[in-house]
Amino acid sequence: MSILLAYLVDLVVGDPPFLPHPVVGMGHLISWGEKLLYPWGKTPGRLRLAGIILAAGVIAITYWASYVLLRIFAAFHLGAIMEIWLISTTISARGLAREAGKIKRLLVRDDLEGARMAVGQIVGRDTAQLDRRELLRATIETVAENMVDGVVAPLFYGFLGGAPLAMAYRAANTLDSMVGYKNHRYRHFGWAAARFDDLVNYLPARLTGLLLPIAAWSLRLDGKGAWGAILTDARTHPSPNSGISEAGVAGALGIQLGGVNYYGGIPSFRPYMGKDLWPMETDSLDKTVALLFRVAGLVVFSLLLARRWVTW
Repeated sequence: MSILLAYLVDLVVGDPPFLPHPVVGMGHLISWGEKLLYPWGKTPGRLRLAGIILAAGVIAITYWASYVLLRIFAAFHLGAIMEIWLISTTISARGLAREAGKIKRLLVRDDLEGARMAVGQIVGRDTAQLDRRELLRATIETVAENMVDGVVAPLFYGFLGGAPLAMAYRAANTLDSMVGYKNHRYRHFGWAAARFDDLVNYLPARLTGLLLPIAAWSLRLDGKGAWGAILTDARTHPSPNSGISEAGVAGALGIQLGGVNYYGGIPSFRPYMGKDLWPMETDSLDKTVALLFRVAGLVVFSLLLARRWVTW
């Protein structure tokens, strides 16, 4: 029941600016750990070891801090409320929908400059020169990718281990977003963060792959196309997990994702996913967000059903 209530809190409340968000604290902890450990890594091997220590330390501290916080609130009979709130902070369905909606409104007004700035806040690629189609592609790919780590995975780990495990997952994901890059600075130091993020997203990504065709079918989109794209195109993606949700969304919408992205002016090709059956339009954003919410609903339903089955 905590999973359902946490998801509803995210949908209704989101992340109020007047409440401290745990991810901010995780970010400060990671930055502090990087300043402490990175100078120690004089060789690639030592950098990897320093990165392992950082990842293990941040995840362990986050887990136990969440556990202790729950115990403190439980002493005042507020443990359930804290549990629900902590899990809700790991879910970002409302935030993803809000950002996609903002970008859609800018594109409808033909405000490409505003859309480039808005897209630049949610993606890592260069956006200054993107045209309308590329802005749509970047937004759809980001929402599709975050379907796993922003919705399905937090719900999955919240179900398995409550708020402490959901928060530990969010710490692992935040580590990857801050240091899990293959550039000169983080190729070795961020190796552990990137690999661990791949590991913890493995099962949630495949659960998403199973539910996406069902979600597409229930929304009268192309469920068969979603399943076909997942089977044929997902494995070509550089990430072992992100390709599943991106390919599924592409197949469900009958559009083609992937292509050349620029990072700091350097081109990087992403394999194409899906078939270019329909042009990307602003309503493609609406359909992507609808898939996001439908998959989230199916995950919550499946987890509640699993809990009921286990209690039998």
